[in-house]
Amino acid sequence: MAGEKVLNGSGEEIQPASSFLSKLGSPARNALIHQEIDSLQKLSMYSEKEILKFHGIGPASLPVLRSWLAKEGLSFRKD
Repeated sequence: MAGEKVLNGSGEEIQPASSFLSKLGSPARNALIHQEIDSLQKLSMYSEKEILKFHGIGPASLPVLRSWLAKEGLSFRKD
């Protein structure tokens, strides 16, 4: 993962140091990118239940995502 480029849904590089996507494993990162979720603001528009339905996202990804959302004063949408 170190040194790996992180691209958004448009193929544009996202700066890994500032990107929550760089902290995820490839399957989870690719799942979010496939859904065009390339920012914490976009992520916060989904519930945990919805995120878990994406192929490549598992329960182990949720604490990482929750932590990044919390750092920005955000959270997952409530069901």
